[in-house]
Amino acid sequence: MKKITLILLLITAFCHAQQKAEKDVFDTARYGTLADMQKLHAADKDIINAISPMGFTPLILACYRGNNEVAEYLAKNVKNINQTSDNGTALAAVAVKGNTALAKILLENKADPNIADTMGITPLIYAIQFENKELVELLLKYKASKTVKDKEGKTPMDYAVFTNNNDIINLLKK
Repeated sequence: MKKITLILLLITAFCHAQQKAEKDVFDTARYGTLADMQKLHAADKDIINAISPMGFTPLILACYRGNNEVAEYLAKNVKNINQTSDNGTALAAVAVKGNTALAKILLENKADPNIADTMGITPLIYAIQFENKELVELLLKYKASKTVKDKEGKTPMDYAVFTNNNDIINLLKK
């Protein structure tokens, strides 16, 4: 009986350790340090490419939470910087959060500014909705499409006109 109990405890501990490792990469992406992420990556080279049950990658989570140091590391090391979730890419996450510095890092590492989420919203449209002129300029510099349409048929200019932000409207007219 003691042997069976011991075996069950060992199996449970092993399974818990496996789950914890996967969970840790997502928690580390959100709140952890660069050293924590590097340690996880060293132990399992593919862990940074994991996808959570909600469809998010560690990079998307780090970008959404503004964990810049971890996000920059991930941007330089993941297999697919353009991995999408229902809510878009890592670049869409930084556009929603208005993190221009991190958007620049993603774009420098080949993030595609024209990948839309399930509603057809691109990072440029998010930047326009939040009236982030600096981010709009950056995305346009990296060839964000001014003509792409969302699922409702609206273009970036349609969104800009709705915000009535003349600076952004003028950027889109160039």
